[in-house]
Amino acid sequence: MKKFIPIIACLYVGLVIVVPALNVVAGAFTKGLSPFIENFKSEDLQHAIRLTLILTAIAVPANTIFGLVAATAIARRQFRGKALLLSIIDLPFSISPVVVGLMLVLLYSPSHGLFGGVVKALDLKIIFAWPGMAMATILVTFPFMAREVIPLLEEEGWEQEEAARTLGANSWQVFWKVTLPSVRWAALYGLILTTGRALGEFGAVAVVSGNITGLTQTLPLFIEDAYKQYQTELAYGAAMVLGGVAILTLLSKILLEKYISNHKINP
Repeated sequence: MKKFIPIIACLYVGLVIVVPALNVVAGAFTKGLSPFIENFKSEDLQHAIRLTLILTAIAVPANTIFGLVAATAIARRQFRGKALLLSIIDLPFSISPVVVGLMLVLLYSPSHGLFGGVVKALDLKIIFAWPGMAMATILVTFPFMAREVIPLLEEEGWEQEEAARTLGANSWQVFWKVTLPSVRWAALYGLILTTGRALGEFGAVAVVSGNITGLTQTLPLFIEDAYKQYQTELAYGAAMVLGGVAILTLLSKILLEKYISNHKINP
């Protein structure tokens, strides 16, 4: 039976991942290379790519800062509510992204949101606009950085940091010169995961964006809309972009793990 386990695993991966991925590639190039390239002249597709990159550029730095700060506080401090904070950080792993989007709508909708009066009074546009989409992207991606860094900080202890403080370093110097260098590979790994998740987010963004073509449509939403409009080649071409990003993310992850292994650095 043991000799069949690798075969079963390969068949499963092939049916679930490889075959669908190859089908997307085949669909993208059904009419040849020229029509595939022509698809990228679509203004709606270009806008969707730009908006996706903008949201990622907002979410990744925000979650990098939050993740490092939260990880340092959790691993280096004992405070009331620590377990609750960890549970909140893990919530996006267990809650559907659609629920995350709905939560934002119930908070910031100008018509019936909890903060709707404030939003209306300040003439803010959050729901069905990029600020709400950025908030949704941040919420679904913020656990990755913290969860990669916390175990490493807890494993290493704080002897080096205490030694730096004894020598006269302040808290900021300790963080930049001792703490951050010691977790740089875990932080980079978290950065890769956060970026990949932000680029491919669908559910939460779909709820808060309204999926307005040319305005609030990200690349994942564009793919769904193009497919529903029977623009299959355009949908497959856009899917190839996301697929390429996924491959780059995977390669970055593999190369980072290989580098860490070769240099005997704990991730």
